[in-house]
Amino acid sequence: MNRKEKLKIAVLVSGGGTNLQALIDKMADGQIRDGEIVKVISSREDAFALERAAKAGIATAVAAEQDKVLAELQESGADIIALAGYMKVLSPEIIRAFRNRIINIHPSLIPKYCGKGYYGIHVHRAVIEGGEKESGATVHYVDEGVDTGEIILQEKVPVLEGDTPEELAARVLKTEHKIFAKGLQKVIDRVQAEKPQEDEGGR
Repeated sequence: MNRKEKLKIAVLVSGGGTNLQALIDKMADGQIRDGEIVKVISSREDAFALERAAKAGIATAVAAEQDKVLAELQESGADIIALAGYMKVLSPEIIRAFRNRIINIHPSLIPKYCGKGYYGIHVHRAVIEGGEKESGATVHYVDEGVDTGEIILQEKVPVLEGDTPEELAARVLKTEHKIFAKGLQKVIDRVQAEKPQEDEGGR
């Protein structure tokens, strides 16, 4: 029986890297199959996510300019790119090179509270100020827009009376960690299915 070759995943980060850590942990315990993180690329050299990657034995790079990011991605041989708290907009060249192979996790129920200016605590503050009874997280493909790519999956989280933005953020983050892994697995499965079965019937 042929074993599937693991797909190579590059993760782009800018900050603490809790979503990166969730992916690392879920790969370690088998919740994410047929994929391995081969490189973590940060837009900032002081991002704690780099320490998380190094501790897990994953190669790291710091690249602020988009042409350098593309070069790092190509050098890594990545099949799929996951944005885990990445605070830059990807260049059209990167999106063209990895069309339908780039995913992002966003801390709201897209199409609500997304797009320019909606990131981090700003999202949760806007949700509360908007009087919403529920929020959540969304895993989606990345295209040339900001948070406009096709939705892969979402999960709702209640907004409780008296919530602060920080309390809501913590609740949503737990859901992000769960569905980011599920969304990545969906994309791994899709890309695996599209790969030509060159070794079919072989050794």
